[in-house]
Amino acid sequence: MDMAWLLVGAALVMVSILVTPLSSRIGMPVLLLFLGVGMLAGEEGPGQIFFNDVDTAFIVGNLALAIILLDGGMRTRVESFRVGLKPALLLATLGVVITASICGLVAVWLFDLPLLFGLLIGAIVSSTDAAAVFSLLQGRGLTINERVEATLEIESGSNDPMAIFLTLLLIGFIQGDGDSTVWTALLMLVQQFGIGTLAGLGGGLIMARLLNMVNLVPAMYPLLVVTSGITLFSATNLINGSGFLAVYLMGIVIASRKVRMMPSILQIHDGLAWLAQLILFLLLGLLVTPSQLLESAPMALILSLALILIARPLATVISLLPFGFSRREHIFIGWVGLRGAVPIVLALFPFMAGLPGANIIFEVAFVVVIISLVLQGSTLAPLARKLKLEVPKPPESKLRIPLNRVETGDHELLLIPLKGKRWTRPVPLSKLHLPDETHLGALFRHGALHGCEAGDEVLEGDVLAVFTTHDQVSNVNKLLGGTEPPERLSDRRFFGEFLLEGQATLGDVQLVYGFKVDRFQPQKTLSDCFAEDKRGHPVVGDRLDLGSIMLTVRAVEGDLVTKVGLKLSRDE
Repeated sequence: MDMAWLLVGAALVMVSILVTPLSSRIGMPVLLLFLGVGMLAGEEGPGQIFFNDVDTAFIVGNLALAIILLDGGMRTRVESFRVGLKPALLLATLGVVITASICGLVAVWLFDLPLLFGLLIGAIVSSTDAAAVFSLLQGRGLTINERVEATLEIESGSNDPMAIFLTLLLIGFIQGDGDSTVWTALLMLVQQFGIGTLAGLGGGLIMARLLNMVNLVPAMYPLLVVTSGITLFSATNLINGSGFLAVYLMGIVIASRKVRMMPSILQIHDGLAWLAQLILFLLLGLLVTPSQLLESAPMALILSLALILIARPLATVISLLPFGFSRREHIFIGWVGLRGAVPIVLALFPFMAGLPGANIIFEVAFVVVIISLVLQGSTLAPLARKLKLEVPKPPESKLRIPLNRVETGDHELLLIPLKGKRWTRPVPLSKLHLPDETHLGALFRHGALHGCEAGDEVLEGDVLAVFTTHDQVSNVNKLLGGTEPPERLSDRRFFGEFLLEGQATLGDVQLVYGFKVDRFQPQKTLSDCFAEDKRGHPVVGDRLDLGSIMLTVRAVEGDLVTKVGLKLSRDE
């Protein structure tokens, strides 16, 4: 019997993996396909598998979310905190409260529930989901501007404690004495955020140091990271901290340090995160009974629309008001409040607390997640392009291997395919002007290995093996890597016909190009103009509409704009 369950489980995972290509073909999020496979395999589908073990689903759900958040943290650049941290934290706290309140009141009206039960539903569906946000932002081949991407990623990784707090608070109100529950819940909130933050930062520093101290087989480094993440997650929960926040911060701290084998760790963790998402959504699909969803589906649909069209946009506008986000950015962040596994996992809390009507709460949360994934998830990429928030993707090497030997220092091996118009004509190796401490190791052409001699030439289709230091990887990728972007993202179309220095004054630019601007003082630099417009935190892709011209940020260092594109024609 055990072998039969193992066979069924492995087969379901295999089928889920095989259907992932359908995601891009039909324009639906892949997580929705995993849910669909689970529902088809369930008691009312062809699979006829009966599964109602809430405790197992809860444990697996928490474990999967911990792995997903650890991977998401390691992919969140610390540099993005300058533009995303403060707005994301406000969205993750105040935004969750606003969303929960509005949705709770709508649920009270729709389902004719007592106020506390309605607010409980609002709290359960109030949190955006890290699994959904990370997978859609990373899996759509979409690069959006840093301000929006950082805000969405940090928010989705840090808003779970507030949603959990509200859920447990309301369950406590429903079950017990209100006064004692308030003080207990407030203490729990402080513990959740405080202990989770300290545990995450401390655990990340210890793990980064440990990774650089121990000498392991390369395959062991990713396993060490994931097991330490699960250990930290469990230990933090045991001492009443937020394990979700702790493991997310641990990933951020590890990524912020120079850690041995980091590219390999990220590569393995990418697969682990996908496996966690797959198993989580597959299991949640098995747990639900589709026929029961139909009873609450019409009302749940109205609640979903209220969440998507009213609660989330309003929470976004209020939370982001102090931070200088543009109207387009407000619209996009308000729309991409994706719900995923977290609301479904939170909907298991009423079951475990023995609340009456827990099955209705679960069904409503499930429908809300499905509507969110279908409606918001499938429109994410088109909306980003419609709102002109997409920016050119930085070039990357095809393969990156850290050498990680004392004898080789901080060097890495990159494999870079040469693609695009600039390589259609042969280019002598001597004309490549590689950065310092960078050397060509080999040239691959039509599968054959060639040495790199001084007089050799390279052309489109060749693959270069390049040795460089960790600090020069991005420079080498910019010089050699990347494919030709689509026309809308080409340098001339996106940034404009002319390249200006960020320290050029507006008065000088007006004099050269013959236009007049009253919005800024002429002695201000272009960098100062963008900083004033964006309240100190400009990012690549930010634009200033100055009437007859359009200025676009092309490069930044910290909060200083170094390169600006100028477009004389504003046609886009």
